[in-house]
Amino acid sequence: MTQTNYADFEPKSSGDRTVMHILYGLHVAAPFTMFTLAVVAMIVNYIKRSDEHDAVYIAHHNYMISTFWWALLWLVVTFPLYLLLWVPGAVAWTIIGIWYLYRCIKGWLRFNDSRSPI
Repeated sequence: MTQTNYADFEPKSSGDRTVMHILYGLHVAAPFTMFTLAVVAMIVNYIKRSDEHDAVYIAHHNYMISTFWWALLWLVVTFPLYLLLWVPGAVAWTIIGIWYLYRCIKGWLRFNDSRSPI
């Protein structure tokens, strides 16, 4: 098994932190834009994650990606409920939106403290 020489990796710059803050900001604002900002953030998450070497940054990218996909899954699953019975569907979508915001804000706060998202 080969060992990784961590000295070969570039140190994190303030620009890298700024990108992560912008991505979290896009995810937090996404429920208020019908998740269009989340799609933009997801594209950047996938691109930046493939170039990342820092485990904490990779964990945050994975966290944002999984949060998005789980929210989308639950929105699709509850969509028939929304169509057939409007009030329970609206309640379900509200709960999903609150859960999405909770996960994004929690991850953002943990990133701000330089901790892993979980």
